Amino acid sequence: MHAALRELSPGYFAAVMATGIVSVGLADDGRRLLSRCLLVLTVASFVGLLVLNAWRLVSHRTELVDDFTHPLRGFGFYTFVAAADVLAARIATDAGALALVLLVVAAVCWLLRGYAVPWTTRLGAGERPIVAAANGTWFMWAVGGQSVAVAAAVLAGTRSWPALPAIAVGAWFLGVFLYAVDGVFVAMRLLAYDFGPDDLTPPYWVAMGAAAIAALAGAEISLLPRDAILDAAGEAIRGGTLFAWVLATWLMPALFAMGWWRHVTHRVPLRYDPNLWSIVFPLGMYAVASTRLGVAEHLSVLVDVGRVWIWVALAAWLVTAAAGAQHVVRRLLTG
Repeated sequence: MHAALRELSPGYFAAVMATGIVSVGLADDGRRLLSRCLLVLTVASFVGLLVLNAWRLVSHRTELVDDFTHPLRGFGFYTFVAAADVLAARIATDAGALALVLLVVAAVCWLLRGYAVPWTTRLGAGERPIVAAANGTWFMWAVGGQSVAVAAAVLAGTRSWPALPAIAVGAWFLGVFLYAVDGVFVAMRLLAYDFGPDDLTPPYWVAMGAAAIAALAGAEISLLPRDAILDAAGEAIRGGTLFAWVLATWLMPALFAMGWWRHVTHRVPLRYDPNLWSIVFPLGMYAVASTRLGVAEHLSVLVDVGRVWIWVALAAWLVTAAAGAQHVVRRLLTG
């Protein structure tokens, strides 16, 4: 148990993100019982990981600090931000006060971690130059910002809190900027350094997930009642939202093809690791983004895409959850 705790990945909150967004998608599709079951699992896993990370901070502080300052693993801490925001968006209607608390905590953590990224990345262990360590996990910086935008916009649609639309708009624009920054660094890594099948890890799917969550955030903002800031930013967000959805759609076939190249062409074994949740979350996010964007723009075809795709995401969730449960049992009980 201590060995597992010492090596606990900071990115494990991606499991909460994936479970929560699939729950949201099932609720949109009217599958309320399935959605509530996954909501219970979302809450349980979120609380459980909070406890484990607090325990790790006390028992294995050195390893946790090393992760925080590492130019590759450090971005995994943004999964906590996105997990809290996805949960906030899911419970906003029934538990608005708790959702607001989650949003505030996530937004503060996202800002503080964001300001610390250049400093901690420079000081952290790893390859030099730092761009050599860039991969799909770096897009979690943008995902964190867009998750704040999603939670703020959903809460603004259920509660009359004047600051929420401004938070949603500001976080959306910052998230778009950070996506461009992350994309530049990852593109530099791909073009300047050798890239083989072992380097093509599941977090590269976060590039698609980051585009999809930008589309979802923009759709949620578009559904809000108009005010001064929404009138000023509305057209830019609307165009950016459609662009983000198209980008996510364009990336998906390439990511599937890259997975085939890695596991079939080059026979890299497909084993469970926490990064597999980085595939489930983008699949679920694409489904929800398609549905909400279809509603916002009155495009029934996108609603249909979302309703079909949520079952793809649920299938991926079931496979990953089963593999994860088997991994945990084998690790804790049989060593």
